Amino acid sequence: MKEVKIADLKAHLSSHLAGVRKGQTIIVFDRSTPIARLMPFKQVQDDDLIIEEAIDPPAAAKKVKPLKRLKNVDVDRILAEMRTDRS
Repeated sequence: MKEVKIADLKAHLSSHLAGVRKGQTIIVFDRSTPIARLMPFKQVQDDDLIIEEAIDPPAAAKKVKPLKRLKNVDVDRILAEMRTDRS
């Protein structure tokens, strides 16, 4: 995997795209922050796209804090009550 800054990508775009055509993956950086990934295009199934997205979640998803677990809560009982209310 190759890493390039935006200025280098702009200056040598044809060369970098030639590398991508040969199978190389390029990570584009804005200063020290990765902002894009250039990789060869391939025909994929929808499942492949879902898997690939799961590997690299959006930045906003990384900021979500997990919920605190409540003590002494009977989740099964609550769900059973909610299900009976629907019918």
